[in-house]
Amino acid sequence: MNSPASTARVAGLLYSINVVTGLFSLMYVPSHVMVHGDAAATVNHILASESLFRAGVAVNVISHVVFLLLPLVLYKLLSPVNKTAAVAMVALAVACVPIDLVAVADQLDVLAFLHGDLYRHALSGDQWYAKVRSSLDAYDDKLLIGEIFWGLWLLPFGYLVFKSGFLPRILGILLMLGYFSYLISFFTQVLGAGDVPGFVMLPAAFGEMGIALWLLVFGVRK
Repeated sequence: MNSPASTARVAGLLYSINVVTGLFSLMYVPSHVMVHGDAAATVNHILASESLFRAGVAVNVISHVVFLLLPLVLYKLLSPVNKTAAVAMVALAVACVPIDLVAVADQLDVLAFLHGDLYRHALSGDQWYAKVRSSLDAYDDKLLIGEIFWGLWLLPFGYLVFKSGFLPRILGILLMLGYFSYLISFFTQVLGAGDVPGFVMLPAAFGEMGIALWLLVFGVRK
């Protein structure tokens, strides 16, 4: 990883792994086991698809370990552009990892409640369902806090891509707009303003998937 080209492709590989594992653990698995507003149905779905739920937990951990490495590789690639912005990028990116990994502990609590005889005997059916639902809600709340940093790091990252001269400027613009995507998503949920419109997250999605594929396939311009 001595040349910018090889560094870029390592960053692209890590970013692509992070995107794929994130889609699986944060979107695919919840869409198959979560039933909004129905704790009992959610518990039954998790029990019926427990291997999928456990796979989601494992992949979630892998995703965040990979994401911890990603900004370090990007720093090596982009720090010559602007070292201050590169330091900010790394600091804001790694800040979300402890929050997200603590959130994973809430998923493990769900499995403990589902298979712990002590909980099954000590709690009534409704209390048991509510306990599982409480852990899932705690997981969602921590991810919501982490979402702040998912967006914040895109601002210096996008700026570095835009100014680099060896990466497409349009991707830098999309990444910087992605910062506002996450910001709008966070405040929409916190203020109870309803569901986040799908188009809000498009700049972040196109920016992150675009830069991941560009780095992996094309590397950097000479």
